[in-house]
Amino acid sequence: MRQGLDVMKAVVLGVDDCFRVVEVAEPVPGAGEVAIRVAYAGVQYGDVLVRAGHFPVERPFVPGFEAAGEIVAVGEGVADARLGEQVAALIGGGGFAEVVTAPAVLAINADRVDPRAAAGFGWVTPTAYDLINSVTAVQPGDSVLIHAAAGGVGSQAAQFATAAGAARIVGVVGNADQVDYAHQFGYHQVLVRDEFPDALDGETFDAILDPIGGPTRLANLERLAPHGRIVAYGNIATFEPVTVSTNDLLTRGQSLMTYNSNLASQTSPKKLADSATRAMSLVADGAVRIDITAEYELGDVETAIANLAGGATRGKSVVRVG
Repeated sequence: MRQGLDVMKAVVLGVDDCFRVVEVAEPVPGAGEVAIRVAYAGVQYGDVLVRAGHFPVERPFVPGFEAAGEIVAVGEGVADARLGEQVAALIGGGGFAEVVTAPAVLAINADRVDPRAAAGFGWVTPTAYDLINSVTAVQPGDSVLIHAAAGGVGSQAAQFATAAGAARIVGVVGNADQVDYAHQFGYHQVLVRDEFPDALDGETFDAILDPIGGPTRLANLERLAPHGRIVAYGNIATFEPVTVSTNDLLTRGQSLMTYNSNLASQTSPKKLADSATRAMSLVADGAVRIDITAEYELGDVETAIANLAGGATRGKSVVRVG
C-alpha cells in the first residue's frame, strides 16, 4: 500500500455556508476502498443540493461527488494491481480535494479516457446511460422527450438515445441561448421551457426524462404515448409533491418510474458499476461525447456551484485539482 501526504488541500463547506480552501488530513482507504490522487473533479447537482441544505451532511464537509485521477493506495481486500490505475470515481463527497477515498467497485477504469473527460463522466454519464437503456428501455423507432437538454445528463442522454435507435428526440431547455448548443447532441427539435408543451401540438412520446418536477411533471404525463414510460430523476423546479392517478396510467398502459443513482450506489453498487463501465466504453470509443464547457480552480468551487444552480452551465463543468 502506498501512503501519501499527511495533509492535503481541500475545499470545505463550513457551518457558516462558506467554502474555503484549507489543509486537512489526507484520507486513508478502508476495507474495499481505494485512495485516488485527484487530477480533476466534476461539478454536479448534488453539490447544489448540499450548498442549499437539501442534503443533510455534517459540516465541515468536503463537497465534490465526482473525481478522476490515479489510484495511489488500496485498502484491505483490493488488489495491489489497481495501484497506478486511472479511474473515474463515483463518491459520496470529498472530491474537491487532492486525495479522496472511494469504494473500489465504483472506481471505474478510465485508462482510455483523458482525466479531464473522466471527471466530467462522473455520475451524469452512467445516469444518462441508465435512464435511456435500463429505466425507459428506449427501443429502435421510439420517440423521446428530454428536459434540461443542455445540461450534463441531457446532452448525453440524447446521444445514448441515438445509439439506442430512437427515431425522434426532442429536448427542452431553460432559455433561448441554449437551443443551438443542445442541437449539437442529436436533438431533432429543441424547445425553450416557455414553449412547452404548447409547441408540441399534441405530440406524444414513448419515453420522457423529467428532472424538473411540479407542473412540468403533470404536463409530461399529458404528452406520454400509450405504453409510454416517464422517469423522474430530480426536482429542479420544486420539491412540492405531484399527485398522479395510477388508474389513469393503467388505462393507458403507461409507467411512471424514478431513478436515484445515489441510492443505487448503496443498494446495487455492482449493477451501477456495470452500467458505468459500459458507458465509459462508449465514451472511450467516441460514440458519446462529454462536453466540458468550463474549468475552475479549487478556490472557485463556490462560483462553479452557483453557476450550475443558476442555470448558467451548459454541458459539464470540472475543477482542476492536481
